[in-house]
Amino acid sequence: MTMLQDSVSFEDLSINFTQKEWQLLDACQKDLYRDVMLENYSSLVSLGYEVTKPDVIFKLEQGREPWTGGGALPSSGSLDSSPLPPPLTSVAHLVV
Repeated sequence: MTMLQDSVSFEDLSINFTQKEWQLLDACQKDLYRDVMLENYSSLVSLGYEVTKPDVIFKLEQGREPWTGGGALPSSGSLDSSPLPPPLTSVAHLVV
């Protein structure tokens, strides 16, 4: 069996929000985001993913808001100026 190393990174599974975008989410969406991000990171670690814990994970573990920057779009370019997608209703398809 061939194992692929580094085929998936935490950045591949993470979504970053600006402060403005974060404020548009309701409490349930923020809770779901927290649960999915922490679960994804935990799954990667359990599979042997070794990296310094991302800042967003530290923030989420401490109950802090995970948004990035002061309103600019994240550098990853994963979000554009289009409206946010519909709220997530299930985390099953997002967890590694």
